[in-house]
Amino acid sequence: ASTTAYARPSKLPGAGPGERRPAPPRLIRAFLASGAKIEPRKLAAGLLAGCCLALLTYVSLAKLYAVYSPVFAPPATTSALLQNAPPSSSSAPGAVAAPRPPEDPAFTGGNNGGAVDRVDLTEKGPGTAGSREPGVPEAVSRKEHAEKAPAPANTSAPMPSQGERKSNSSSNVAAGPMSCDENGVDEGFPYARPAVCELSGDIRVSPSQKTMYLVNPSGGGGFDEKGEKRLRPYARNDDFLLPAVVEVTVKSVSSPEAAPQCTRQHRVPAVVFSVAGYTDNFFHDNTDALIPLFLTTAHLKGEVQLLITNYKPWWVQKYTPLLRKLSNYDVINFDADADVHCFPRGYLGLYRDRDLIITPHPTRNPRNYTMVDYTRFLRAAYGLRRDQPAVLGAEPGMQPRMLIISRAGTRKLLNQDEVAAAASELGFNVTVAEAGDDVPAFAALVNSADVLLAVHGAGLTNQIFLPTNGVVLQIVPWGNMDWMATNFYGQPARDMQLRYVEYYIDEEETSLKDKYPKDHVVFKDPKALHKQGWQALADTIMKQDVKVNMTRFQPFLLQAMDELQE
Repeated sequence: ASTTAYARPSKLPGAGPGERRPAPPRLIRAFLASGAKIEPRKLAAGLLAGCCLALLTYVSLAKLYAVYSPVFAPPATTSALLQNAPPSSSSAPGAVAAPRPPEDPAFTGGNNGGAVDRVDLTEKGPGTAGSREPGVPEAVSRKEHAEKAPAPANTSAPMPSQGERKSNSSSNVAAGPMSCDENGVDEGFPYARPAVCELSGDIRVSPSQKTMYLVNPSGGGGFDEKGEKRLRPYARNDDFLLPAVVEVTVKSVSSPEAAPQCTRQHRVPAVVFSVAGYTDNFFHDNTDALIPLFLTTAHLKGEVQLLITNYKPWWVQKYTPLLRKLSNYDVINFDADADVHCFPRGYLGLYRDRDLIITPHPTRNPRNYTMVDYTRFLRAAYGLRRDQPAVLGAEPGMQPRMLIISRAGTRKLLNQDEVAAAASELGFNVTVAEAGDDVPAFAALVNSADVLLAVHGAGLTNQIFLPTNGVVLQIVPWGNMDWMATNFYGQPARDMQLRYVEYYIDEEETSLKDKYPKDHVVFKDPKALHKQGWQALADTIMKQDVKVNMTRFQPFLLQAMDELQE
């Protein structure tokens, strides 16, 4: 039965035909019987007194029942109130928007009669001379936020509020003008996270000395006996890589006079980080630099100055659209700058989570950003138009689009043409392409697809450009690759709100069968190779190619098709 708890009568209750209307209340009857008259002057005075009493009651209780709005919050508390708000998909104030990519030629019309299109994006296009990234212009001048200036007074900025940077017992965060999160251990994940330090107050950055001076009269903040703190600001705590990362020293000084004089004064925070290590691999470009940079700076809405150590001009050029979206100002080459830059606040290092995974954390991610937020950021930076994939059956004759990422090195899909033909027969509009250096062009190609199919490898990182609810089909090579398949691409796909399908190669579908006998450890105990470390995997399992059995594989193509039905 339907409820009437919130039903309201269409008219005031009264007596119907044959019903007895209830008598007026006793007080009203007495008043009417008395025939009393009220003088207008007394009536007006009474009304005025009643209004004053109502206003006094409202003011007394307003604070108790008011809904607090961050619009009217004082600056010190606004960030705390907004800490859990996801970033807007619109451009940050003052950001230089990247141009929209042209219509994708690979999928023109959305129906090619079942033919397989081949797109070659590996050749370099008409880019700027000396650039490794075709189609991206040289960095243009941004806001003039830095001025040649004498040494400023010690204009201390407040430390981040508790809402901006929470701490817990598992984080080694010191109080004072410098605080460092140094507890990056994550049970179940092999890569510990590097230390990250936040500084507040009078900060003077001298790239030529590889030093950040902090005017710190109290001397507190986690410095050693020399009043120093040394970090290598690369966002992967890898002992093999870190020696090649430029070491930056934070030096505590007792007064402004003990620090070098400012030659450029900035009004925004600084972020000092490295692009050394595994960058130039698209997977690591995202996991070790771009996602940590997003996690550290997205809340600043472009009002942040980036200083890059182990500076790679081609890397900065390659990711210019993303760097411009995160910062309204030209990047500073920390390795070749002779100025002394002064800031009210700064970060040394970048916060990071797992590879292609972002989860809430009180210090690493207090604003609860997600991989969905990151993919929205990418779509805005590259001008990608599609937020949702095609829905199967929504339009007559519409074919869902599948992009097969081809690999030229290891882990090739040997019967790629057969897979593409089978997908086409099932109703997919298929395109085959290998990811090249032109990130904006390939991002547009991926975003125009509904299904992305690839063998396990860095090419699958391009799922970050798929529209939300798109489908990822990962072909997992032989060799106990479950953990890597899940943690590197499977779970990230789910976190991006993509639909995920995986296919595991068996012994007869791998090229390893032509290289090793059946009693070799690669077949008998592949887990043993994993225990020997990455180099053992790189020399064996990671060098295989695959040839899928079409009888086994076709149901997975059908599953990818089914995933597009709402």
